Amino acid sequence: MNAEQANASEDVTEEVNESSDIEAEGDHAADYIEELLDIADLDGDIDIEVRNNRTYLSVLAAEDDEDIAGLIGKNGKTLDALQELTRLAVLSSTGERSRLILDVAGHRVQRADALRDQAREAIAKVQESGDVEHMKPMSPYERKIVHDVVAEAGLYSESEGEGPRRHVVISAGE
Repeated sequence: MNAEQANASEDVTEEVNESSDIEAEGDHAADYIEELLDIADLDGDIDIEVRNNRTYLSVLAAEDDEDIAGLIGKNGKTLDALQELTRLAVLSSTGERSRLILDVAGHRVQRADALRDQAREAIAKVQESGDVEHMKPMSPYERKIVHDVVAEAGLYSESEGEGPRRHVVISAGE
């Protein structure tokens, strides 16, 4: 085996290891959430998906299940806290930091759709007036969604502010 073949073999081995690590992360997270649902006596199915080297864990429930909505909380704050606890549980189990995304009853999907709509409205204002547009503060994950929409539109965006005041600013160019 020459050096080039050895490097290619190492790359494939790394990808397989990374893939199995992400799958293991999803399994640990699902176990944690399942246990939490059992303790809280809540019904919900768990769906695990891997996209772009990130685990997406969804708790699916009937639309009229108001009990499971308690896991979302006001403005998704409880869901954010639960996601962090789940990441800590994965860290404790695997020794590796997790970037998993937890969704409950489609809340994050609905929020992402709303953010895309808000971003498109802000983009239209910037294109119309040429002025910069400041969006409301949001989490890093939410800001990433907005940055992606802005980039698709060919405009410029950056995050400004600190901590809970961090927000996206959209402009026509640098």
